[in-house]
Amino acid sequence: MGSNLGGDRLGRLKNEGLQMILIAIVTAIAGEFKITPFSGEVFRIGLGSSTFLLCLLLLKHLPYIYTGIITGITVLLFRSLEAGIMTHGDVSLGWSMQTHLPAMLYYMAFAVGMSLIKQKMGKFHPLVLGLFLALIDLLSNEIELLARSFIFDTPYKFSQQLVYITVIALVRSYFVVGIYSSVTIHQMRVLHSEQQKRMEQMLNTNSGLYGEVFYLRKSMETIEQLTAKSHNLYERVNGSGLKSYARTILEITQQIHEVKKDSQRILAGLLKLFDREFASNMRLAEIIEFAIKSNLGYSGMIGKRIRFTTDLRINYDSDHYLPLLTVMNNLLSNSVEAIEDQGEIHVSAHERGAETILTVSDTGTGIADLEKDMIFEPGFTTKFNQEGFAATGIGLSHVRDIVHSLGGDIHLRSDELGSQTTFVITLLTDTLKKGA
Repeated sequence: MGSNLGGDRLGRLKNEGLQMILIAIVTAIAGEFKITPFSGEVFRIGLGSSTFLLCLLLLKHLPYIYTGIITGITVLLFRSLEAGIMTHGDVSLGWSMQTHLPAMLYYMAFAVGMSLIKQKMGKFHPLVLGLFLALIDLLSNEIELLARSFIFDTPYKFSQQLVYITVIALVRSYFVVGIYSSVTIHQMRVLHSEQQKRMEQMLNTNSGLYGEVFYLRKSMETIEQLTAKSHNLYERVNGSGLKSYARTILEITQQIHEVKKDSQRILAGLLKLFDREFASNMRLAEIIEFAIKSNLGYSGMIGKRIRFTTDLRINYDSDHYLPLLTVMNNLLSNSVEAIEDQGEIHVSAHERGAETILTVSDTGTGIADLEKDMIFEPGFTTKFNQEGFAATGIGLSHVRDIVHSLGGDIHLRSDELGSQTTFVITLLTDTLKKGA
């Protein structure tokens, strides 16, 4: 384990080293796009400073001082070699290095200044951050000018050049802060998009698990009733002297009990996944919009052109978002499957007195009159695949049971022509509202 940690640390240091070298090279090259504001001086204002600042802002994990030292040395060597090449060797390397030594000090001083505010940069408003960066830039330029004055024994002119350098520092700093803010906002949007996708995946998973858990709990209640009835039958038969029949009934009772224990183990495993909640509540409109988004993707996947419309006249927080989402998902997927090639699905939500009314309407094939009284019966389905096998899913009987578990009701409403099928869900608003 220690060798793995050491290997990871070595790999991280190598990666940081490569990043610092890359920053140094890019800064040195960008510095060649420049102006020399003071005639007769080597002092320049170029893109190198802006590039170096932007890199430091984007790569906060790097050690700023080491990055400044490497960048300063790289800039010194780059400019000295460039001067030798451009003058065909007329200027000695020593003289070139002495000439560009102040530029090296600028980057080192700038890195030191950045390291002093590094831990607090994330707390600064962009306007305040720009002021701090401009001040660091200004002081670093002063150090460069002082060094240049000392090396070449020239008059110190910082006071005469102060206004010009201050304006440049402010413009450069706020320009870089603007770019940095744009990049940061883009990164936040990408992160938000990824988080949204993960949330949708978790909602889909939890919604599916809720339906399975609800169905399994209902089955366990039935198994419990069967076990009790079977045991009562065993006692009556055994009391009547039919020992062989009683033993058979007891074996059946024990087998039913084993099925119950297996169901309990499965339920416990599902609940471990199901209990990973990430939100205490959702808005009613969010629940409906998420269900529509999921089924819009489903309709596209099976090659159907379906238009979804909504009429949401109420909206409130609900901590029953998983059962509601399970119900809406199943009703919408039923509507998608009922439409042959193209059509429309409409979802509405409104309040009627103390009740919340949710409706899901579709322009599908409709439901035959003979089937209308049976659609909520357990095991009933109108959907079969090409091999003739019945469709799977929690079905309308379990949708009804979930609605009933919330104290509500669901019924089917069809127009006379049968061109539109509408499921109407009625729920008490106080039951759904969070904190009600």
